[in-house]
Amino acid sequence: MSWKFWIDTGGTFTDCIALSPEGEELRVKTLSSSALRGSVVEVIDGNRLRVKLAYPVCKDFYVGYGFRVTSVSSPCSSSVASLGAGKRANVIAWDPRNCEMTLDTDLLGVEVGQLCELQSPEEPPVLAVRILTEKRLDQALPELEMRLATTRGTNALLELKGAKTAFLVTEGFGDLLRIGNQQRPDLFEIGIQKVEPLHNCVFEVSGRLASDGSEIARLDEGAVRGFAQSALAEGVESFSVALLHSYRNGEHEKRVAEILRQEGAKYVSVSSELSPFVKLLPRAETALVDAYLAPIMDSYLDAVENRVTSTLTGAPALRVMTSAGGLVSRSNYRPKDSLLSGPAGGVVGSSLSGLQAGEGRSIAFDMGGTSTDVSRFDGQLDYRFEQKIGAARVFAPSLRIETVAAGGGSVCWFDGSALRVGPQSAGANPGPACYGAGGPLAITDVNLLLGRLDASKFGIPVFLERAEERLLELQRSILESTGEAMSREAILEGLLAIANETMAEAIRKISTGEGYDPADYVLVAFGGAGGLHACAVASILDMDTIVFPSDAGLLSAKGLRHAQVEHFEGRQVLRNLGECEKDLEAWIGELRVKAERCLAEDGIDAAEIDSREPRFELRYRGQESILTLEGGELSELRARFEAAYREQFGFLPDGLEIELVAVRVAAVSGDSGLGEECFEESREKQAPTEAYMVRSDLEAGQTLSGPFVIQDPFSTVYVDTGWTATVGNQGTLKLRRVETMEKGQSQGEVVDLELFTNRFLSIVDEMGALLERAAFSTNVKDRKDFSCALLDPDGYLLANAPHIPVHLGALGVCLRTVLQRMELEPGDVVVTNHPAYGGSHLPDVTLLAPVYTESGDKLLGYVANRAHHAELGGISPGSMPPNAQNLAEEGVVIAPLKLASKGSVDWKPLLRLLKEGPYPSRSLDENVADLSAQLASIRRGQSALMQLAEKEGCSRVGKYMSLLKERAATALRQALSATDCVGKGRYRESLDNGEAVVVEVTTQGSGKWLINFSGTAGVQPDNYNATPAIATSAVIYVLRLLAAVDVPLNEGFLDVVDIKILEGMLNPSFDEDPRNCPAVVAGNVEVSQLVVSVLLKAFGLAACSQSTMNNLIFGTDSFGYYETIAGGEGASPTRAGASGVHTHMTNTAMTDSEIMEIRYPVRVESFALRSGSGGKGIHRGGDGVTKRIRFLDAVTLSLLTQRRRQAPFGMAEGEPGSCGEQILIDPTGARTILPGNGSWNLSAGSVLEIRTPGGGAWGRGSQP
Repeated sequence: MSWKFWIDTGGTFTDCIALSPEGEELRVKTLSSSALRGSVVEVIDGNRLRVKLAYPVCKDFYVGYGFRVTSVSSPCSSSVASLGAGKRANVIAWDPRNCEMTLDTDLLGVEVGQLCELQSPEEPPVLAVRILTEKRLDQALPELEMRLATTRGTNALLELKGAKTAFLVTEGFGDLLRIGNQQRPDLFEIGIQKVEPLHNCVFEVSGRLASDGSEIARLDEGAVRGFAQSALAEGVESFSVALLHSYRNGEHEKRVAEILRQEGAKYVSVSSELSPFVKLLPRAETALVDAYLAPIMDSYLDAVENRVTSTLTGAPALRVMTSAGGLVSRSNYRPKDSLLSGPAGGVVGSSLSGLQAGEGRSIAFDMGGTSTDVSRFDGQLDYRFEQKIGAARVFAPSLRIETVAAGGGSVCWFDGSALRVGPQSAGANPGPACYGAGGPLAITDVNLLLGRLDASKFGIPVFLERAEERLLELQRSILESTGEAMSREAILEGLLAIANETMAEAIRKISTGEGYDPADYVLVAFGGAGGLHACAVASILDMDTIVFPSDAGLLSAKGLRHAQVEHFEGRQVLRNLGECEKDLEAWIGELRVKAERCLAEDGIDAAEIDSREPRFELRYRGQESILTLEGGELSELRARFEAAYREQFGFLPDGLEIELVAVRVAAVSGDSGLGEECFEESREKQAPTEAYMVRSDLEAGQTLSGPFVIQDPFSTVYVDTGWTATVGNQGTLKLRRVETMEKGQSQGEVVDLELFTNRFLSIVDEMGALLERAAFSTNVKDRKDFSCALLDPDGYLLANAPHIPVHLGALGVCLRTVLQRMELEPGDVVVTNHPAYGGSHLPDVTLLAPVYTESGDKLLGYVANRAHHAELGGISPGSMPPNAQNLAEEGVVIAPLKLASKGSVDWKPLLRLLKEGPYPSRSLDENVADLSAQLASIRRGQSALMQLAEKEGCSRVGKYMSLLKERAATALRQALSATDCVGKGRYRESLDNGEAVVVEVTTQGSGKWLINFSGTAGVQPDNYNATPAIATSAVIYVLRLLAAVDVPLNEGFLDVVDIKILEGMLNPSFDEDPRNCPAVVAGNVEVSQLVVSVLLKAFGLAACSQSTMNNLIFGTDSFGYYETIAGGEGASPTRAGASGVHTHMTNTAMTDSEIMEIRYPVRVESFALRSGSGGKGIHRGGDGVTKRIRFLDAVTLSLLTQRRRQAPFGMAEGEPGSCGEQILIDPTGARTILPGNGSWNLSAGSVLEIRTPGGGAWGRGSQP
């Protein structure tokens, strides 16, 4: 029998469990840097020291290891070794009897107590093997088998330390990964920081496929060959290939890969082989990530595998865990499949630990140093097949894991009004303050200072006094800012409460956010810090049971031990379920054969191979999100899907086909099986009562009552007051809650304000997530053109999910205007799109609802959402007619109408409006489906706010609604007081027709600032009319930029300013008859951007961005399509503008080109950056984009755009950005420059090329 090792190499630590040939289990945890930390105990002479280390190893074990004294002295030392500045010594002798170490270099100035490190020259898994087998560097390792999980690839990806990589893509799409989906990552960031793509060079491949996979243009093989030769000559190591529609037909990609390999390329990643599924952008990102990491991971695994030998079983000596929790051999390994392998090992270990403890439904809670991972287990593992790692999306099978930036290293700080935890982390270097390396106060320090960690059990030297120093600094900061002298304990407990709330919110996303109650599950806590926070997190979620496994600190390694060799096969279907039910059995059989064949080729005996139940990915046709069903009778798929859909979303759409998206099958090796653990209490065994206990001292059957701490060498559990812990016969602890938390306990305003801010944001996040998943239209599900908000009992905006700014600031005005017209009772839901009632333009349909207590006697607040419907009637498809003369011509007008009254939904009045108006909707079914999704989102928000009030008390909820608005007002007041732009005169910015928005910012005797739009143009004869709601929304957005604080966008900002808007373009009057009302469709999308631009100029914040949304609409009587197109960002005083990105009042995503071509009669011929369109200056403006679309059928095209005549201005003498333009090429090839606004009937074969504006520059001169 050979040695067996199960090793998880994480970002900070490497965990290892081993089984010796004699059957002895061994464990070790090392740093993933392959460094071993210790301290100097005695200086014998120049090159001989006595060193305290954690590992009892054999004589001369450390010979050949590097040695250094760390640059930071311990608190008891007054100097640092002269060995610093990168110089190293090497160990030439080691005597474990007296811990004496001999070095090859004399060290001067070394003192007792200083920290030191030994550096192994080998990879961390090999170091762990050497420690447990006590094999020196000059000795071969024993025969062994290893299962390995590693974040090496993930770290290389996040740290941008991959290989020099080329990206080959369809001609016209060379900037695909620079533009991405055109959204900016931070809604309120001036100087947008887009993540640069991973590739070093790009080649656009001539040759094109249609959406059905047929060839339109032949592949230019000679050009590919020429590029391969030049790229290899320039040192490119790896190549990624992603061509349009290769998921339908991979022949072009395969031929490109053949040519690359013929020319000598070793690493080639092909998108159709890695992920043969629709959507070019994530498929391209997947191929690029795989190529970028392949050489690095190949080198890393070679270094491990070369040390690992096994001849006993004939199976591969090294197997690697995938993100899906299965194992693959080294030969079948792909980097894109293992980016979450470490967390996946923990999920597998967690599910097994729950089952061993007799718990079939569990939630994994893995708290580490920098983050916390959570996942849900319902008797089967939960998978997803697309995930986001850093800035990249990857198509690959993965366990469904939610990650939040909260761990032991999360930094604790004060922002001037509230205590904060994270998202920054102290990391491993410098680490928390107690590490003694100058780090900040972190959650590990908090637990140490509260006595929940024993400093003597850390395994590395820790310094309590350093943590105390940082706590004192925080205490002083709170006192100086608030005048409140918070006690040491109150601060520490408050910081823990904030961290616990953050982690509980991650669990809510995978449970309540998807229709599951966490109280129905047990919490399996693990990781280095999971046990310290488990009781508090479980209490927040009303969970009564916690399982703390015996190997909680090494659970990913345990998961590796029990994981199965696994291979997934999938088939994309994209057909109505009824059309393909007869083919399902054959498809499943084909997939099983392919999956099982792969396992056989991987060395698994046929008798040990099993196939899991097939997984069916289903949705209603038109939706984007899927529901996955596993196994069962094929004839029952429809009924099971409908039941699951109703449970998750609360409704069933009428008359829509169910679409089978994909079928997947996994083949696995045999299950090792685990026996169930016994937790029977023993009355004979007296429970210890010490505050600190060592886990190995506990006996099975003992039951202990909290509070107390249990530590083992790798983890710690804190059992809180109100909880008991019973020891199982295999060492697992099962914790049970015997007392519930008191409702509404206060921890002080600076703590509670942060807690309630996060809770309010959680409500709107849940609303937005449900709306996106349940929606049908491209606008909502793909472009994410919707917003959700929470409002206080007075109807003022309180919190919002980071969606579309032009929606958010208007929702408070909308609600308050509606309340002037009608009273809202419990169970009422109002629908409106009327601009006179705070609407924006007609396609933006708003739902509003009050939230009362369960008894209905107290109003808690309101919830609202607004979604852009791609079709809502009007004189042209898409409901955004540029030539409309009045509101009625723009579409169906919905004055405030009760969609639900006292809880009863009545669709009839709304359907009459949608069907029977002068210009009815062309997509009634889609309207109703999206409105149903909006209604479900409203219901989710109501439920969440009611639960919060029930738990915390109505008065506390109301108090912190007010304090959150005060927080925004205080931040803005400070920012306005510091600016020198107030009172500097009037500023103006014009539309392309010369009509201007004028603004002046002054102070008033009341102490408030006045934002005065007097002098703005009058009511426009076309549709360039906004409303006070839109203008207010733009003002709030700019005030949030000016305040530059991380608080939810809310109307507390308006407590500091007054807004003056006279009748005119920003405040037209509305008649009862829509035919007598001004048209407004461009007011929302274009005038709002103009208002932002003039305010940015007045406050001197940034140069003008593209200042348009570049609205493009096309359609027929049967459909409408709408998109907004990115442009260039204006530069700021400190940063150049970003290119190819949405700015300011919108942030919608771009529909993927493959999706667009499948759903609509178009061909996207190019989508690229418009080089040189940004203004020149010290900080350049960002470039716009060029998009070229060929229409395959006759359509009506509409454009609503600006900055075609008025260039985006520069600031501080920076040059303006280029104006936008659009060119129509008819089927004969004749070219016409189109105006920026208008409608045209196009014949099949027409081509539109739209070029969006660049951003203005900041400063005169050139960038250095």
